[in-house]
Amino acid sequence: MEPALRLGAGVSKQEIREKIWDYMEAQNIADFPRPVHHRIPNFKGSYEACQNIRELEGYSRMQEVKVDPDKPLEGVRLIVLQGRKTLLVPTPRLRTGLFNKIVPPPGATKEILRKCATSQGVKNYSVPIGLDSRVLVDLIVVGSVAVSVKGWRIGKGEGYADMEYAMMVSMGAVREETPVVTIVHDCQVVDIPEELLGDHDLTVDYILTPTRVIVTGCTRPKPQGIIWSMVSDEMMKRIPILKNLHFREKKAGKDITLQKEHLAHLKTSQRRAPLQNPGQIASVRPPDTVHSSHRDDERITSKTESSDVTTVYVGNIPQDARVSDMKRTLRECDAVPLRLNWQGAQGRAFLDYKDRATAEGVVSSLRALSFSGNTLWVNLAKKQK
Repeated sequence: MEPALRLGAGVSKQEIREKIWDYMEAQNIADFPRPVHHRIPNFKGSYEACQNIRELEGYSRMQEVKVDPDKPLEGVRLIVLQGRKTLLVPTPRLRTGLFNKIVPPPGATKEILRKCATSQGVKNYSVPIGLDSRVLVDLIVVGSVAVSVKGWRIGKGEGYADMEYAMMVSMGAVREETPVVTIVHDCQVVDIPEELLGDHDLTVDYILTPTRVIVTGCTRPKPQGIIWSMVSDEMMKRIPILKNLHFREKKAGKDITLQKEHLAHLKTSQRRAPLQNPGQIASVRPPDTVHSSHRDDERITSKTESSDVTTVYVGNIPQDARVSDMKRTLRECDAVPLRLNWQGAQGRAFLDYKDRATAEGVVSSLRALSFSGNTLWVNLAKKQK
């Protein structure tokens, strides 16, 4: 089957997301909650797509199933509960742990099981599962914004599905052969350039749509655990369970160097590498940018500027972010500019550097960095002074 959406050459992950979201809304494929932008999109026919889970080889023998809390996966959560299997759902944004086990009340009716499968039911009927629990997941079901027949997946950009899988590997809850399934509308099955994928990106083995079951045959390795050099201090604070896993892997003698420490090592050795954020997009190109006037400029250094000054565009900045937070982040990344033109209301900023080489190094360092919960879009500004 030909993809419903054709993507141009050089497309970025974020551009793919936007095209999918726009198409689903325009064609009225989207379903509650709407609009579907910035979500794992629910779609008309999601319940029918979920029924295909029963067609998977070995499903009847599977006992422990991890299903993400996204709305289009509600049908799968219900099927798992109706089959008297153990349903594990990740805690929202991993704030309080990794899994919750959904435990319906004794003698639960069909109606109660339906409630247990909803997002509210997940809250009301869940029991936390600790790191010491001997969990061995037989099947993983994740939501997606886009997926390819080769098994390459794009989420909504926050990276929790990727991080959850890496955590499960670290705690021994999954095996290499544990299948990963995603459930999407047919229009979400598109061609995804392989160069957009990072080592932390989770791939899928099966794609379930309202009309078909796709066996991807994907051979690209899944994440082998948490890549600590891609974990920032901000993520450690935001996801407390990471601290526990970090301590355990340190005791086990593994390399647990965090992002900031990794950057310091690179600076010492006079090398610069891209700062990645695990489970988040690894190669996002911002939309075409225009370098505006500097009436809102904030000088944060007193270095003398030259005619070679080069401007870097930074986008996808949360509207509630503060310029002081941006300055601190730039200092931590050794990327302090000659001038910072802050346009927080528009979700962007422009950074001036002394020459093109310096600016390109900053682009490499900041690209895909997490800032106040968003993944930054970073590139050289289209128009230079």
